[in-house]
Amino acid sequence: MSTESSSSEHGLSEPGLSEPGRPEGAPSGGPAPESDAAADTGGEDAVEPAPRLLPKRRVGLVFAVAALIWVIDLVSKNLVAANLEGKEPVRILGGLIYLQVIRNPGAAFSMATGMTWVLALVAAAVAVAIIWLSRRLRSVGWAIGLGLVLAGALGNLTDRIFRAPGPLRGHVIDFISAFAPNGEGFAIFNIADSAICVGGVLIVLLSLLGKDYDGTSTRDKKEKSA
Repeated sequence: MSTESSSSEHGLSEPGLSEPGRPEGAPSGGPAPESDAAADTGGEDAVEPAPRLLPKRRVGLVFAVAALIWVIDLVSKNLVAANLEGKEPVRILGGLIYLQVIRNPGAAFSMATGMTWVLALVAAAVAVAIIWLSRRLRSVGWAIGLGLVLAGALGNLTDRIFRAPGPLRGHVIDFISAFAPNGEGFAIFNIADSAICVGGVLIVLLSLLGKDYDGTSTRDKKEKSA
């Protein structure tokens, strides 16, 4: 028997010849190499996209706004009480504003007169609630709005605690009469009352626009859940 027949019986090919169906020069045996398309998928080692970074907390902004407006309210009340109490209304801005001192036992714009101690407790509760919520704030607009409301609550609460006739019964100093003296055109108010109103309007506006206190949008949340 010849060497060639022995080689063919054992399935051995001659040197330099490739296996049937395999390109010349390709390694014999084992799986074929992965295609470029499979390599592009990245496999298990693919890098996941970085998580979305949340806006930084706005606690400092809340207290900065509150402190600034509280100081302005306190200084303005002390100045008008020292210089205008017991005197005729002072006309400024062409009659748009009249300055005169009124000691108010009620709430903002002279409402709820006779419930001073209740209003003091309500103001304290509002201040505590805002301070608690501020830890989760990430919206600049909400921080400004809540800072204004906090300043207003603390401003009038300061009067109710430290002014006559006594703690939790103190009368708030109002001194801004718009359009006419003696509150004839509009109820007499102060800086703290204005801060509460402006802050409240800002918060309502942000809510209507879908801007949440944590920096997210309620519209985006609805789209993701849909």
